[in-house]
Amino acid sequence: MGCVGSSQSKADGELKQIRKPKPWKHTQPITKAQLMQLRDEFWDTAPHYGGRKEIWDALRAAVEADLSLAQAIVDSAGVIVQSSDMTVCYDERGAKYELPKYVLSEPTNLIRDS
Repeated sequence: MGCVGSSQSKADGELKQIRKPKPWKHTQPITKAQLMQLRDEFWDTAPHYGGRKEIWDALRAAVEADLSLAQAIVDSAGVIVQSSDMTVCYDERGAKYELPKYVLSEPTNLIRDS
């Protein structure tokens, strides 16, 4: 964890750049509608797992933005990105925020609606 004044922190002090998550596969093929429902359920319940609502809101905004805007959002919110794919983040108080892959990207076995 870094100083209160730092926007990003890592043990060696390097800035952790956000990147797209590696391709992943859901346990079974799902539709876009099912994926959206999973995401909505996660974001509705995430603040109940701890941490601050404004950090959860910033993380959601970052996940839904392109990479450069996402980087700006987490920097301005004071989010410390532990994993560059944003699966594990912290706030300046040390609260941990874990994001499942299904909110970060689409699975490789997504069923495309026709």
